[in-house]
Amino acid sequence: MRKVLIANRGEIAVRIMRTLQQMGIVACAVYSDPDRQALHVRLADEAYALGGTSSLESYLSQEKLLDLCRQHGIDAVHPGYGFLSENAGFARKCQEAGVVFIGPSADVIEAMGDKLNAKERMTAAGVPTVPSYDPPDQASPADYRREAEKIGFPILVKAAAGGGGKGMRRVESAADLEAAVASAQSEARKAFGDGRVFLEKYLANPRHIEIQIFGDQHGNVVHLGERECSIQRRYQKMIEESPSLAVSAELRHEMGETACRAARALGYSNAGTMEFLLDGNGKFYFLEVNTRLQVEHPVTECVYDVDLVRAQILVARGEPLPFRQEELRPRGWAFECRLYAEDPDHNFLPCTGTLAVYEPPLGPGIRVDSGVQQGSVISVHYDPLLAKLITFGTDREEARQRMVWALAHFPVLGLRHNLSFLKCLLEHPEFVAGRIHTHFLQEHVVPRPPGEVPKAGLVALAHWLREQKPVVASDASQLTSPFAELGPWRLA
Repeated sequence: MRKVLIANRGEIAVRIMRTLQQMGIVACAVYSDPDRQALHVRLADEAYALGGTSSLESYLSQEKLLDLCRQHGIDAVHPGYGFLSENAGFARKCQEAGVVFIGPSADVIEAMGDKLNAKERMTAAGVPTVPSYDPPDQASPADYRREAEKIGFPILVKAAAGGGGKGMRRVESAADLEAAVASAQSEARKAFGDGRVFLEKYLANPRHIEIQIFGDQHGNVVHLGERECSIQRRYQKMIEESPSLAVSAELRHEMGETACRAARALGYSNAGTMEFLLDGNGKFYFLEVNTRLQVEHPVTECVYDVDLVRAQILVARGEPLPFRQEELRPRGWAFECRLYAEDPDHNFLPCTGTLAVYEPPLGPGIRVDSGVQQGSVISVHYDPLLAKLITFGTDREEARQRMVWALAHFPVLGLRHNLSFLKCLLEHPEFVAGRIHTHFLQEHVVPRPPGEVPKAGLVALAHWLREQKPVVASDASQLTSPFAELGPWRLA
């Protein structure tokens, strides 16, 4: 494998690029018109224009990507996450074109992309699943109501081909069911081109636990423990950690063995994640399989001291897994926070603008996976993720304290963001105690303290002074500067 095209953008493109370059593989970037000056383009060994503004015109254009592979002698494609990472059709086209798709097979992606089919396959493999109802095409409102009452309210109406919370509705009573089904079907058609929905038992305040799995083409399958992703808003993860306070060594072994058994039944190769819901009695239920590298993979890398992207590449070129199950022992604790350009004070509305100041923190146990830098423009065209901030410590409290410090020492100016909100969340007494679940943010108020961002005038003066020579006061021992008042926002 000599050249790999990264069919993605932003922080995950940069992350993959670093491992490729360390392995002596040419890292090829692609970019849309708005991303012409993006960080992943500047760091690549080779970069090719896709043209267009929208994702459909660029990062989702399968033919453009495959044409580039043919034109430039590219051996493989790494899809990252999002975009085409779980598109079975694209994986199949890569195979037909003689280009290695760095991920699971097209058949596995296809089988797990449909949640109803995935649940059937997992049940057959002996994996516990949440009670549910898969309606036939001609199911009537009376059918839905009868089956919902068998399952027991509250229930979830979920899109069969969905993800990210789209096409999902919580229903408290039979009176609200018909409207919820219709609404979920409509949203699912618009989001996925597939209006099928199903009913599933709603678990009160569960924890979201996922198991990292890895298989190769020689029949080997391992797991790399759990990640807890319970802190979510609108079904989108915000903070992840590994390991989980709710998972004992015995439960970790049981969940890991269950995930590996399911992976073997699928003939799984490369990286993947088995997602589960864990109730208050320690019982876990299958949720879904993500047939790709996860956004939160760095916490597993920290705790297990591995490079999952490197392992993906080795497996994709036919080599056996670079680690055995008995070698995989967790050590320490890791957190990941997702830094977004969004406004927590206005329902987390995505924000756009130029990063006038962007200075990631440095220090022991701190890692920043970022796809932007100072001066980058955050546009309306793509997801507003700026970076993933990861901290590692000998135990949960050390990792948490490092995260709180890192969030407080990460100056970002030019647009609204969620740094302060994340810091307050990490300091919430219930979070500190580890009493978390998937409805944490609905149950608890996370205040954002005032006064953390410098006054606009002070910031403007700091920017002006940054471009000037130092101004020395009459007392040569003092420097007349607003920087002293900025605290962690000082601009050196």
